[in-house]
Amino acid sequence: MASNSQVITCKGVVCWGGGEPVTIEEIQVDPPKATEIRVRMLCSSICHTDIKRIRGSPLVKYPLAVGHEGVGVVESVGEEVKNLKEGDTVIPTFIGECKQCENCISGKTNLCLTYPLTNNGLMRDNTSRLSCKGKKLHHIFSCATWSEYMVVDANYALKVDPSIDLAHASFISCGFSTGYGAAWKEAKVESGSSVAVFGLGAVGLGAISGAKMMGATKITGIDKNDMKREKGEIFGMTHFINPGDSDMPPSKLVKELSDGKIGVDYSFECTGISHLINESLQATKVGTGKIIVIGAPTEPIEPFGFGSILQGRTLKGSVFGGLKANSDLSIIADKCQKREFPLEELYTHEVQLADIHQAFELLKQPNCVKVVIKI
Repeated sequence: MASNSQVITCKGVVCWGGGEPVTIEEIQVDPPKATEIRVRMLCSSICHTDIKRIRGSPLVKYPLAVGHEGVGVVESVGEEVKNLKEGDTVIPTFIGECKQCENCISGKTNLCLTYPLTNNGLMRDNTSRLSCKGKKLHHIFSCATWSEYMVVDANYALKVDPSIDLAHASFISCGFSTGYGAAWKEAKVESGSSVAVFGLGAVGLGAISGAKMMGATKITGIDKNDMKREKGEIFGMTHFINPGDSDMPPSKLVKELSDGKIGVDYSFECTGISHLINESLQATKVGTGKIIVIGAPTEPIEPFGFGSILQGRTLKGSVFGGLKANSDLSIIADKCQKREFPLEELYTHEVQLADIHQAFELLKQPNCVKVVIKI
């Protein structure tokens, strides 16, 4: 039996259908089952994946308890949970790491087969611990962080130092870490190389930071928002392109900045804008260019020129930047704790949970990078 077997009634953000406005509701949070923990959320933040789910992105089931970035304190644990206890500070992860399955042992991927990425909005036993008005609530990936309480499987949570900055901990639970990991673990950017990053939100700034850490010497950021120039430079960007300032395609603009106009060694597509996959491909060097696709497109299918691939480039998708949920994210959490990243530059706006509707308006502001939700 869980250490607290009572159902908790609390406030949570619910989306009842694709494209409908979210509402603050009284939700019921069941006690955790054997391998689960119930978490009192302290802080969350908004990722564009949340926005896409609210708008009706494919594979979403409603009603939806929203949010997947955040940090909280363990309120109760299931009887089989050994690695976490009441009072531990944790951040949720949307993939796990068993360290024993074929994928974990291979060292080739972070996608664990035992604790995989899930898209059905339910717990591992295909049931839900959240309900509202008598209806079962689904969630994004492994959890629902825009709620005062939530339940997550213990294998999808990382214990962190309780003195960690709560907003920063929220940022590394998905967005920033995804970009950082893409440069560090997925692309394995080489020292002295050149990099292009399409989209300078939290993910793109993370990719810039990771590329800088790996020793890239030319890091070009591409964004239509001129206000992102300063942010990019703080994280390590050396050149900036606003594609709205030119009639040339972004890939051509990147090549114009590269030595011999032959393109960059690595490019990272962080926007989820489908046609930019083509631009990311064409911005890299023939024969050796490596492209990491991080942003999830709204359109599930996007045609691209086969010539770009046939000329020896490598196009690779990425989930959570190739980071392993424990082994690698714990390293980033330690760097976060030591203030090795300027994560305060991401923290541009905040709202209380009750004022969640304001958050969507704040996201439209040109100076907005991340909206923090105080819970």
